[in-house]
Amino acid sequence: MRNKSFFKDLYALIPLVFSGLLCITLVFLLWQKTNVNPDFVETLKDSSSIFISISGFLSAIIMVYLAASIIGLKSNRLAVIDNLSKITQKMHNFRNIVEILLSSKMWLPGLKEYIDEEFDGLTFFEVKEFYKGKSKLAIEFLQETHHYGDTENLYLELKSFLYSKSKEKKVPKNVVYPKIYNRDLVEKWLEHKCGTGLLYYFGYKFGIYKETLDINAVYERHQDKIIALANSIDSEVFEDSSFNEVFLSKLGDYMANEVMPKLYQLQDDSVSKLPAVMNYLYFIFLFLVVFGVLLPVCFLLFSIPILFLIISFSFVVSIIFFIATSFYQFLSKEINV
Repeated sequence: MRNKSFFKDLYALIPLVFSGLLCITLVFLLWQKTNVNPDFVETLKDSSSIFISISGFLSAIIMVYLAASIIGLKSNRLAVIDNLSKITQKMHNFRNIVEILLSSKMWLPGLKEYIDEEFDGLTFFEVKEFYKGKSKLAIEFLQETHHYGDTENLYLELKSFLYSKSKEKKVPKNVVYPKIYNRDLVEKWLEHKCGTGLLYYFGYKFGIYKETLDINAVYERHQDKIIALANSIDSEVFEDSSFNEVFLSKLGDYMANEVMPKLYQLQDDSVSKLPAVMNYLYFIFLFLVVFGVLLPVCFLLFSIPILFLIISFSFVVSIIFFIATSFYQFLSKEINV
């Protein structure tokens, strides 16, 4: 794989190398010809307006394209930010539901104290990553003989939704609802499929856990609030829902497979850099303006040495050669990214 990558990078450098060699060769040949034939200087001067026109025309096309692309990217980014804001609000509502569930009486007596006090500082992420050996507390937890019907894992999973950062050890007293969620935290939620615990405990295995998870113990006003929050998340999915195991199972599945993947993707899109093709075109535009327009104009206005005009011509020809030999290859690479 390394050899393949090396040859691929080498192949990409070939147009640049040949363009550089062409530029050096042209500088040498033109300089030599001006020394042998003094009349050739006048020929170069007469040709300077043509090179300025060519460079100016290409620069103008590239400039218009870059400006149009930037406007398009800005429009797309605004749309992404708007969608991200909506998805973030859905996450806010879900975390509000989690707060209510965690503080409710649906858990077995003693479970909260067991997790929050005896295993203070233990996180769901550490339990899932026990094999890395970074948390002795996670290993101790897994070696314990639990007495809460295996609902400890669900409790830890729901707590993970109230963190502000992936390495946070405790749920803050005042849960933070940020404008943009910590990227590492969202990655952890996705990596460990957070949310599917609700699907597992209240869906696939509720027959086993219905004695250890008393959803009827959740206050009725809290049940109504949870249903209202769920409808704010998606009114179509949770339309006419009642607070029961089916609803909680559907909620967990929806968050894990719909909301959080979109949250992560939109966060990625909202901070994406300029496409490489735009950087490529900008540098070509810059070289064309400097060597194809400004340098010849300075030569004509200030009578600077002919060597500068020779360098200008050589660079413009080399840049055009570089575009001709590399642009298709560059576009193919961009499409396959």
